This record gives sequence, C-alpha cells and structure tokens, in this order.
Amino acid sequence: MRGLVSYSLYVFCLCLALNGARAQEPEIVIEDVLDSAEAVTEEPEPVAVVHPDFEPYSAVNAVFWEQFTEGWRERWKASHAKKSDSDEFSYIGRWAVEEPKVFPGLNGDKGLVVKDKAAHHAITAKFAEPLDNTDQTLVVQYEVKLQNGLECGGAYLKLLTEDETLHAEEFSDKTSYQVMFGPDKCGATNKIHLIIRRKSPITGEYEEKHLIGGPRATVSKVTNLYTLVLNPDQTFEIRVNGATAHAGSLLDDTTFNPAFSPPKEVEDPEDTKPEDWVDEATIPDPNQATKPDDWDEDEPYQIPDPDAAKPEDWDESAEEFIPDPDAEKPDDWDDEEDGEWVASVIPNPECEDHGCGPWTPPTIVNPKFKGKWVQPRIENPDYKGPWKPRKIANPEYYEDAKPADLERIGAIGFELWTMQSDILFDNIYVGHSVEEAEKIGNATYVVKVEVEEAEEKASRPKVEEPKAPLTVWEQFMQDPINFSIQQTKMFYTFFQRDPIFAVRTYPETAAALGIAIVTVLSIFFGAILTLFSSKPAPAPSKPASETETKEETEDVAETADSAATETTARRRTKKN
Repeated sequence: MRGLVSYSLYVFCLCLALNGARAQEPEIVIEDVLDSAEAVTEEPEPVAVVHPDFEPYSAVNAVFWEQFTEGWRERWKASHAKKSDSDEFSYIGRWAVEEPKVFPGLNGDKGLVVKDKAAHHAITAKFAEPLDNTDQTLVVQYEVKLQNGLECGGAYLKLLTEDETLHAEEFSDKTSYQVMFGPDKCGATNKIHLIIRRKSPITGEYEEKHLIGGPRATVSKVTNLYTLVLNPDQTFEIRVNGATAHAGSLLDDTTFNPAFSPPKEVEDPEDTKPEDWVDEATIPDPNQATKPDDWDEDEPYQIPDPDAAKPEDWDESAEEFIPDPDAEKPDDWDDEEDGEWVASVIPNPECEDHGCGPWTPPTIVNPKFKGKWVQPRIENPDYKGPWKPRKIANPEYYEDAKPADLERIGAIGFELWTMQSDILFDNIYVGHSVEEAEKIGNATYVVKVEVEEAEEKASRPKVEEPKAPLTVWEQFMQDPINFSIQQTKMFYTFFQRDPIFAVRTYPETAAALGIAIVTVLSIFFGAILTLFSSKPAPAPSKPASETETKEETEDVAETADSAATETTARRRTKKN
C-alpha cells in the first residue's frame, strides 16, 4: 500500500513538474532580456546633480530687467503702509534675496523671496524712465518658484501707473496700476489673472477689466515662467513655460468682464411698468370655474383588486412567522432587569410552498380616482410678455478702440497675501520685444529648470519594481506537500460545482489525479486477474533419511569409480 501511495505521489509530482516547465517556457526570453540588462533592474547609485554657475544675462533694450544681482537694494523698496480697508493691518511681511532652498538650480542664482506666511507683503521697483507702449508691443515676463507649494495666496505682479501718488506715497493696494498679471490660487480658485484697468473719458473713473476663463496656474516646486504679450493690433497672449496657454482679442466683448467698450444702449432707469401691463401667460378657465358634479375627491388612489382570489393552498390558520425552536435563553439573561425573554421569530417552514396568515387581496389603481379638483388654465388673451424697461442711449458710452495702449507705467510691484512662504521671483523682464523675452527664457529659465527637474527627480522615493508572480513549478518547489494538498482541495471544490471548469483551471492536478486513479485501478485489477488465473504449485518432496542418503552417496561413488576405471582402460587400449 505504501508503494502504491508513493507511486501515485510520484506521478502527481511529475505532472506538476511537466506543467511547471511548460509554464516557464514563454518566460525564458523575458528572463534572458532582464539578465542582459541588469543595470535597469538594479538600484542605480545616486548620481549627484551638476549645478552650473550662475552667469548674469544682459537684456538688450529692456525697459526693466531684474536678476537680483548686486545693488538690488537700491532698486527695490519694501512698503509698510496700512491697507486701505483696515487701520490695523499693514504690510509687515519680510522680503529677502537668496538662493532657493528647494530643488536649487544654478549656483549663485538668487531671487526675491516672500519670507512670511499669512502676512501682507508689498515691495516695488521704479523704472529708470516711464514706459509708454502706445502703438507698441508690451511684454511682461517673470519666473515664479513655489518652494512650499501654494494652497492659498497670490504670486502676481502689478505694473504701476506713473502719477504723483507713485512717488508721494508708499506702495499699497490703493496705488493705481495698469495691469495685474500672474498666478493666484485659493481653494477651488486656480487661475492666471489678467486684469487691465481703464479710465472712462466720460466719468473719469477707473474700471477693472477681468479676463474671463483664464488658464490654470502651474502649482509645482520647480520654477515656472509666465509671459504676457499685449500687441498693438489689440490682441493678447499668455504663455506658461514658453507655450501659449491663452490668447484672444481685447475687442471681443465676451473675452473680458466688463467689456472694454461700454454698451451703446442701457435700460432707462426712470422707466416703470404700466399698471395695465399683463405679464401672466395663463389664466384660470372662466368656463370651468366650478367643480363638476361627478368629481369625487374622496375616491382613494388605490383599491383592493376586485378580481383577485385567494389561492387554494393558502393556509390562514398557520402563522407566517413562528418562534425559533432552537433559540435558547441566554445564561446571563435577568428577567428583572432585562424583562421577560422572548425567543426570536423565524419564517414558518410550513409556509415555504404556500402563503400563510390572513389573506388580503392586492391593490390596484382606482379607475375612479381623480384627486383634488383644480380649475384648468388657458392662455391669457391679454398677455404682453415679460416687461423690460425701454432702452435709451448710454450717456456713458465711449469706444475704447485701443485698450492695449495703456497709460504710462512707472514701476513694478508685488502686493501679496499668502498662506505659504518662500515664494521666489526672478528674471523679471518688461519691454517691447517678444524675441528678446524668448532669448531670456532660453538663456535663464530653460537652463535653470533642467537642473531643478533633475533635483526633483533625484529626490523622489525609490519605488521597487513589482516582482513577477511565481510559476506553478516555483510554488511547488517552495513547499511540495502543502502546495499539492491545496491544489487538490481547490480542484475538488471547483469539480463539485463545474467539472469542466475545474479541469480547465487546474489541468495539472486533473492529469495527476487521473493518472494516479488509472494506476491504482490497473494495479488492483492486475492483482485480481493474477489471483484467479494461477495453477496450484506441486507438493514438495519428503526429505530422505540419513541411511538412504548414505547408500545413495555410496552408489554414486561406486558408479563414478567404475566409470573412471573404464575410461582409463579405454585410454590405455587406444594408446597400445
């Protein structure tokens, strides 16, 4: 029996081995490829990122160019003015010029940094000469590095109007500006602002024109480049990292809110709706002012089905639910504290094939139901439509044909509030040349961001590559006995539900069990056939006595001696 079990286990293991070898065949090529490229799978040793030295760039024909090199304190002035909407809050946020601490780029490359979070910051730098972009292209470009990200706050700049207040007062939210441009994010709001302030020649008041549907700001800890272009043909373009993110026409009434040119007509504020104006589209039908006599509001919505009949096998004497006969009162149940114990109920097993308990007919929609009566409505013959005030010529209308022609600009400034510190600004360009701005971006931003991205990539946590799943043969080799038992159990479980599915899912187990069964049957039936087809063996001879054995030995000896003597005589006769 042990030999039979050992043989069956051997056959089972042999089938597993053959199946494992078959399963491994298509993976040999993959393993060969991975072995030939060990450098890809092995953990590469960290490579130090090379940081080139910063070299100042000399912008040509720039109205304003700032890289925060030596002498920046002479050009920039921090403000400590109070905000216009409060007498308590002032611009107490600190500024610094320093190299970035997160994903640094070029050695020695410094920028203007917001040092405090949850504080108001304001700083400005005046131009050597006021900027006048009448009939000229205006280009504003600068870099933003959000070293701590940006959850709520702004990173935009302002082009300040050249007027008396610019030189007489400290920079604040009251300072007049021409353009506000840059990223702003707080909660769900995330966009690049473009606001242009225009003065009405009629009223003399300024109005902010906000770009509708501005592009989303890029929130990352590497440097991002923002560029604004206002063209003399009254078109504009916003670029992010050198690529166009938004463009359009300033003259399109649907691009900015409000539009640069006021509407030609407005509603007359003195116009009122006439007393006889009818703006009701429908009225109650005067011909059906009373409820019809046959209208019964008391009829229910549903009624018992008059055609329904109780099934013949319905047993009204039997309860639909009965106390659970197997329920037992808990040992810790206290009738005085917990009340009288009542067994839980279960569906009556006698009601599995038919209904039990009181029978009630099902309900149907009442054909006589009409509900509450409501007087019908008809179209109002006197209806005139919704009333609107009449239109009159807009007394404040003017045509802003050249909104890109801004008033003279005398300075640039950052007036911010943010919940994140260490926002860094660098390489600020204001001028008239798109080509010059592109050259600056290629010479400063592109070189810098390549190093920063390498630093960011090097700082990412190493992710281990997922290991390939073990083949059937590998699982068997780890623990042959348990694996064989588990495979057999799984095969048996699925075989009970769906034999074909079990054989397809576990072909090696099916083959092994099949061969083992055939082997057992072959041995069993072979033993039976051998048992019934064999002849009786002959009886063993009795052992001879010691005397008979001695006599037979002497006879043999004498016969041998005589035979030897005869042979010798013959040889002699033949010799003579």
